[in-house]
Amino acid sequence: MTLADELKHSPLDAEHRALGAKLVPFGGWEMPLAYPSGTLAEHLACRQGAVAFDVSHLGTVRVTNEAAFTELQVALTNDLTKIGPGRAQYTHLCADDGSVLDDIIVWWVADEWFDVMPNASNTSRVLDAVGGEDVTGGRAVIAVQGPAARERLAAVAPEAAAVPRFHVARFSWAGTPCLAAGTGYTGEDGVELSVPVDAAVPLWIALLEADIIPAGLGARDTLRLEAGLPLHGHELGPGITPLQAGLGWVVRWDKGDFRGRDALLAEKEAGIARRLRGLAVEGRKPPRADQPVLRDGSPVGVVTSGNFSPELGHGIALAFVPPDVEVGDRLSIDMRGTEVPAEVVKLPFVARA
Repeated sequence: MTLADELKHSPLDAEHRALGAKLVPFGGWEMPLAYPSGTLAEHLACRQGAVAFDVSHLGTVRVTNEAAFTELQVALTNDLTKIGPGRAQYTHLCADDGSVLDDIIVWWVADEWFDVMPNASNTSRVLDAVGGEDVTGGRAVIAVQGPAARERLAAVAPEAAAVPRFHVARFSWAGTPCLAAGTGYTGEDGVELSVPVDAAVPLWIALLEADIIPAGLGARDTLRLEAGLPLHGHELGPGITPLQAGLGWVVRWDKGDFRGRDALLAEKEAGIARRLRGLAVEGRKPPRADQPVLRDGSPVGVVTSGNFSPELGHGIALAFVPPDVEVGDRLSIDMRGTEVPAEVVKLPFVARA
């Protein structure tokens, strides 16, 4: 059996192939990296108009029992009492040592109905932590993103287009019950649509007919990097805590006990040993993950994600550096033996349009 045989496939797989997409392995799935227009064009289409990403590789763990609220409160760092049914919340699942096992969006659909949305490769560990049912295989998820996303989506699914930011709504499309959330991973406004498998292809086709451009994982990564958003396995993961990643706001100390709380509280009291910062790099050469960050010629940190910014026209990076490094400081990155100047800048690199 080959790797391609072992990979999971989106309900939209045939559509991507028909569009000429370049497909790559990602988190155990085979997903589109880019279409013939290319990552740069897809990136700019999201910043200037509207694109559709197939993000069906993300998991959906549905928790619908009477104890769902309590189980999620104990497992996750954020506090569900700050929202309610019909809302969505960004949160973390931490290990006992405080490191981030996964970063998650929780869709609180109804009183005892939570759709927990983990990263692709982490669905099983989230299922183990929160219980519920893995319903990933029964739906597709399409993210419509960009400043024109809602206007163009309204021509296809007006109820979905109207869902406010970080809210969740049930809607019907072609007689099929679906879900929409005002969430995304690009820094732009937009909506994510969770639709049963049978409705996925006709909805995708309708979106493209509404002048919503298909975009792949390449553009999704450059967009999230410009927005300063973390990627699990890079800015979050083993040995990395929410506090180090600058995401302490997702840790609600006053809600009661939750997994990893003691370790995180100890780190908070002692002070973090490193922090995530944004680096703007001179020139078009893109920095890459794992390249050393230097201060006065000596290694002090490491790049976690780096790329060329289509919007800014130069390289950008996220990197872990000492906690005393401040915005405006001058550092450098060792790019394969070449020391390239970099300035510490405030995140996000690119603000929402």
